[in-house]
Amino acid sequence: MEDNKKTITNRLVAVKRNSGKSFSQIAEQTGLTNVYVAQLLRRQAQLNPDTAPKLRAALPELPEDLLQEMMRPPMRSYDPNLIQEPCVYRLNEAVMHFGESIKEIINEEFGDGIMSAIDFYCSVDKVKGVDGKDRVVVTFDGKYLPYTEQKSEHMVSRPRPH
Repeated sequence: MEDNKKTITNRLVAVKRNSGKSFSQIAEQTGLTNVYVAQLLRRQAQLNPDTAPKLRAALPELPEDLLQEMMRPPMRSYDPNLIQEPCVYRLNEAVMHFGESIKEIINEEFGDGIMSAIDFYCSVDKVKGVDGKDRVVVTFDGKYLPYTEQKSEHMVSRPRPH
């Protein structure tokens, strides 16, 4: 299973590379975020059939078999060794370092809950800092999900006395 995903991913990444387009250029042509385009090409997200013609227009060399594969639910997974990649390591380190403070602000602003990683948008942008140097902006835009008080009367799967 994993070898097949790797083969498909390699083919998808080759189509993108051969197009000469960036993730951001493909995103602009499809109306998706640049990170979502990357997720699609890495088989970490499912291509919506309504978006398929836009992706085909952006990547005309994308073969039909890969387009069809992209519309199937993917096996979302990652290589555990990915953390060793310096960029990924630093992103993880930033979330770990700022995580407790971010959590406290989420609780303060929203209440007791979490940010969804399902109903979620992510993008990476390049901006100039006040010093004129390039800066990376990573945006996480997730739906707020409050924790639920677990009242037994709301638990529909629990048998009720007659």
